[in-house]
Amino acid sequence: MQNTVKIKDVKNIVIRFSGDSGDGMQLTGTIFSNLSAIFGNQISTFPDFPAEIRAPQGTLSGVSGFQVHLGNQIYNSGDKSDVLVAMNPAALKVNANYLKEDSVIVIDSDSFAKRDLEKALFATESPFAELGLTTQQIISVPITTLTKDSLEGMELDMKSRIRCKNMFALGLVCWLFNRPLDVANHMLSSKFAKKPILVEANLKVLADGFNYGHNTDMSIASYRVETVNVDKGFYIDVNGNTATAYGLIAASENAGRPLFLGSYPITPATDILQELVKFKQLGVKAIQVEDEIAGVCTAIGASFAGNLAATSTSGPGLALKSEAIGLAVMAELPLVVIDVQRGGPSTGLPTKTEQTDLRQALYGRNGESPIVVVAAASPTDCFDMAYWASKIALEHITPVILLTDGYIANGSSAWRIPDLDQYPPIKVHDQSLVDVNEWRSALRDDENYARYWAAAGLEGYTHRIGGLEKDYISGAISTDPVNHQKMVDTRQAKVNKVADFIPQLELIGGEDADLLIVGWGGTYGHLREAVEKMNAAGHKVALAHFRFISPLPNNAASILRKFAKVVVAEQNTGQFAGYLMEKIPGLQVDRYNKVEGQPFSVSDLIESFTKKLEE
Repeated sequence: MQNTVKIKDVKNIVIRFSGDSGDGMQLTGTIFSNLSAIFGNQISTFPDFPAEIRAPQGTLSGVSGFQVHLGNQIYNSGDKSDVLVAMNPAALKVNANYLKEDSVIVIDSDSFAKRDLEKALFATESPFAELGLTTQQIISVPITTLTKDSLEGMELDMKSRIRCKNMFALGLVCWLFNRPLDVANHMLSSKFAKKPILVEANLKVLADGFNYGHNTDMSIASYRVETVNVDKGFYIDVNGNTATAYGLIAASENAGRPLFLGSYPITPATDILQELVKFKQLGVKAIQVEDEIAGVCTAIGASFAGNLAATSTSGPGLALKSEAIGLAVMAELPLVVIDVQRGGPSTGLPTKTEQTDLRQALYGRNGESPIVVVAAASPTDCFDMAYWASKIALEHITPVILLTDGYIANGSSAWRIPDLDQYPPIKVHDQSLVDVNEWRSALRDDENYARYWAAAGLEGYTHRIGGLEKDYISGAISTDPVNHQKMVDTRQAKVNKVADFIPQLELIGGEDADLLIVGWGGTYGHLREAVEKMNAAGHKVALAHFRFISPLPNNAASILRKFAKVVVAEQNTGQFAGYLMEKIPGLQVDRYNKVEGQPFSVSDLIESFTKKLEE
């Protein structure tokens, strides 16, 4: 009998797919996210997977999740889930604390046998009662059995059949959220195009999951999520790493300089290298080298040769690159260093997110080696900040470190492919700006202190430049004390001068707010939502979120000094707060710090900020 369920209208909703690393939760979540974006929803995703390549099946350490927040006015991937798809007891247990009281839990009942519960360290055979999940609605479906029955007679071994169960779960969720299967069918057909039998199997199981929800009375309302009107254009679902790669390509095209990336694979930055390899037709040269040091050194070599040069890494790799970055500072070469921050120290939590590399980016080199540091605020903002990092490097002839993090690098949002004519032009500060008869390697612009950049081997521009201190006038090697002081001051002045060429700090909220929240980088979405919810509740709160860190925007000090109460929120122990007080004399700030390897919780932010207002 056809299921005649009610439809529940919601403005936004959070869904989490969770199971073993081999259960295909990342693929399931990605397809559903793309479906929702095409359907007209804003989306923000959070892939959350373990560091182990493959933990023991059914254990807590092997749980892989994919969360998507969809609806209207979406700034982040959401806090607690409205719907959880738990493919086994471990997935249920790991996510129990992130469920709303009225949430829906869909489980694969075939995976909740006594042995499965023991693997997940349950003490009883009543997992929901044990976890205190008494107000949630449980939808128990024998997903594994139904998947095997769906593929009965198909020429697939039993292991391959069972691996299709994620598509049954996806079909069921598509029914729950009124999502047509046409787009999902196209995505699956493209993904498994080289294996027709897998296309057939996955499409059949997907349809059967959808029909199961449609034809079975589960006493549950399906959801209709509010859509948004967006500007016309071509949209794609893009994660931060892909957007970073595209931003580098756009800067290369705009500047008229070929792009070179020298990199060594490291979680969670590897996708930047893998994406750029696809663009040889645009002249992109992306090389996987033998280690992190070789990655930055090949990039420096490419910069000597006149390329837009970049290297990508995470925190441990940034430490290894520090000496070579110092060479780029001393030689005054344009270089973009992308650091996708992860949990540390050492190997730490390689698949989790943090903001703990800020001090390393600012000061992690020997000697006085000032550098430009910028940070991306969201997955799509990674494009803009990669473009800005390249623009600054090429116009001011300096290394630039771009900080992203695991949360925005792996997370995705719907992104409208931009018109590059709307981006500021890149005017490379090179030898073409001076007369060849006047050129020397030390010649610099009096306005921004940047030296003129000439590619090695360019006829008429012979020069020698390296890691030893050089004379301010001639560029020859110099150990003169007075000259060294002048060069130290000049290199710092060059970085400081960048502040005159970057956007001003934007204040979100009124200058009469009782509390100013300050953030930087990938925490933007959570802080923005917290501020908006507090203002809607009658509080007066403002947000200042930094994307340009070294140097600070010229108006940063004046904005921060307007407020009696300032809280700096960051995913470290207070690195940016200390930096702000160092750079803005007399500024006093409070701190909100969490270093859990997970994104901020909006509800926790609101609770903490409200207490600060009440003091």
